[in-house]
Amino acid sequence: MGTPYSEASTSRFVKVRDGEVAYNVHYNDVGPASGQAVVMLHGSGPGATGWANYQRNVEPVAAAGYRLLLIDMPGFGKSDAFINTAGSRSDFNGRIVKGVLDQLKVERAHLVGNSMGGHSSTAFALANPERVGKLVLMGGGTRGPSLFVPMPTEGIKLLNHVYREPTLENVKRMMNVFVFDASALTDELLQQRVDNMLARRDHLDNWVKSLAANPNQFSDYGPRLGEVKAQTLVIWGRDDRFVPLDAGLRLLWGMPNADLHIFNRCGHWAQWEHADKFNRMVLEFLAE
Repeated sequence: MGTPYSEASTSRFVKVRDGEVAYNVHYNDVGPASGQAVVMLHGSGPGATGWANYQRNVEPVAAAGYRLLLIDMPGFGKSDAFINTAGSRSDFNGRIVKGVLDQLKVERAHLVGNSMGGHSSTAFALANPERVGKLVLMGGGTRGPSLFVPMPTEGIKLLNHVYREPTLENVKRMMNVFVFDASALTDELLQQRVDNMLARRDHLDNWVKSLAANPNQFSDYGPRLGEVKAQTLVIWGRDDRFVPLDAGLRLLWGMPNADLHIFNRCGHWAQWEHADKFNRMVLEFLAE
């Protein structure tokens, strides 16, 4: 589905302080300023940005009257560089989201998070329960072991390899695992992703440095999931080879107000692979 909005025309920056450090954080601001805010948070793949992750969802959600804020976390996209040598990147991202909302004077927002964005959403919800409307979590939300799949998963291994060697061939290998049906991923589209990565080589290098210093970048929120009272829609791909399905079941079990939808023939990118149905489900959920 096309969109009347462009990445360039909706591109904005805001300065956010975390402790002693101030970060220039990039975001896209889409839709009516008076609408309920929907924050969309991207995953941790090399070259990931808010716009790249949600380009198939922007127009329908904005057309329904929502104000979309697609935030690039520090270390991604046009935002400042970041190395996470200690502590939780999930918690850091949650603080960045709060900082952006504070600067924009947005008191309350719905959060939509894919993969790392799911972790970021959970972190924000735990720290700021009064500022969360509803949550939509796809392919992420907490760390923890899988009962069925060796960890790290096949997909995560390929992702970290791309960070070290960002070639078109390595991106193809990763994306063939990332989605269930890779036939729509043209060489041109994949080359654009490679170009985006190489435009910020510092982000790639900093991810590798972060992992070397701090292998467990993301929090296991399992023991605290019961604190998340927000109405939550958990969405997973049956064929997710990055974060296995039992992670979604853990969220369903732990969150008292969560429902789970599983897409068949779907990998790690539900909002892209099943965009039309995803958009309808999310809009219906937010309107309830």
